[in-house]
Amino acid sequence: MTIEIIFLLLLLGLIAGLLSGSVGVGGGVIMVPLAIWFLGYTQHQAQGMSLAVLAVPVTFIAAYTYHKNGHELDWRYALIIAGAFVVGGYFGSKIAININQQLLKKIFGVILMIVAIKMIFFSSAKL
Repeated sequence: MTIEIIFLLLLLGLIAGLLSGSVGVGGGVIMVPLAIWFLGYTQHQAQGMSLAVLAVPVTFIAAYTYHKNGHELDWRYALIIAGAFVVGGYFGSKIAININQQLLKKIFGVILMIVAIKMIFFSSAKL
């Protein structure tokens, strides 16, 4: 592993961490595209790496900071969602590994566009 690769990995983690802590994004939204662009990963590799990083509860400290500063979090809800996320992640990965990389990139991009449009133009409306 070269110093350049170590630098890119640290930069990727720092950017994802800063955006995760400040605006609640980081995993797939930031790490997947950066891993593809800067590390030359395939879509499958980038998604796997993003999930591997999140396997350790890296965002717990950031969530606790929000909670500690008066932004009440319902930890019971978070635990239920986390449990369902594990199950959904397992089945989602089973589906994704069988999808062609080019199609998977397009699906990923469309999901990002839908979320962006919803957040920009319909931020107060429920899905």
